[in-house]
Amino acid sequence: MEIKLIDQRFSVCKVNSFDKTLLEDEFCFVGKTDEELSLVCLTEHAPADAAEREDGWKAMRIQGVLDFSLIGILAPIATILAENKIGIFAVSTYNTDYILVKEDCFNKAADVLEGAGYKVIRQS
Repeated sequence: MEIKLIDQRFSVCKVNSFDKTLLEDEFCFVGKTDEELSLVCLTEHAPADAAEREDGWKAMRIQGVLDFSLIGILAPIATILAENKIGIFAVSTYNTDYILVKEDCFNKAADVLEGAGYKVIRQS
């Protein structure tokens, strides 16, 4: 399985609303429930008026389109990283999964996954 490192800095925010032009960015994830509205976006575009905000995340993408019938894609990755004391914030889209880790653990996370047999695609 291939994991592509994304050379961008992300913020995870709890917001009351957000500028919809963020949806035009290359990466923007929105989650809404009856209790909250969450936004994961490029740090440079994170809302200044966020109710709560956590900066310092980097992301990696599981390459390819994952069929819904596939089981156990994210769990082994999360387990490998947890065993190495690396916390994650996972985001799923229709096609695939994204794993965010804190910037200070990003290279270690990539190395650990590579050591576990994943093909890690590093951007130049």
